[in-house]
Amino acid sequence: MSDIITVTGLIATTPRHVVTGEGLPITSFRLASSQRRFDRASEKWVDASTNWYTITAFRQLAINAVPSVSKGDRIVVSGRLRVRDWQNDDRTGTNVEIEAEAIGHDLFWGTAVFTRTVSLPPENVAGEAPAVEPVDAEPAAV
Repeated sequence: MSDIITVTGLIATTPRHVVTGEGLPITSFRLASSQRRFDRASEKWVDASTNWYTITAFRQLAINAVPSVSKGDRIVVSGRLRVRDWQNDDRTGTNVEIEAEAIGHDLFWGTAVFTRTVSLPPENVAGEAPAVEPVDAEPAAV
């Protein structure tokens, strides 16, 4: 199954960043997405079940995620859903993974400051940086 979904939740593990031998940057972490509902008996909002996802980002998204998100942040993730069953000796289970296409902070819970980065051409991601013009941080006056 490969569906595009959007999920909000809390980063539950410290993001792990690796670069493969081929130079592919990968960042992954676990995301806890809890649903809230109003309990009329107690007259308050309560947490319902929690869904757990493994979030994986590749290439420039993986590079940008490292300094941007950390354990405990509330984020929004959009990407390809992959559900895989597994079996290991006498144990079986299901992994629910999202291959992220976009990651951002959930602004319902706080504020964020955006800094634009200059992405490198694919052949230079692991090697030397090419000469590039600096990007103005301030927008041009109108």
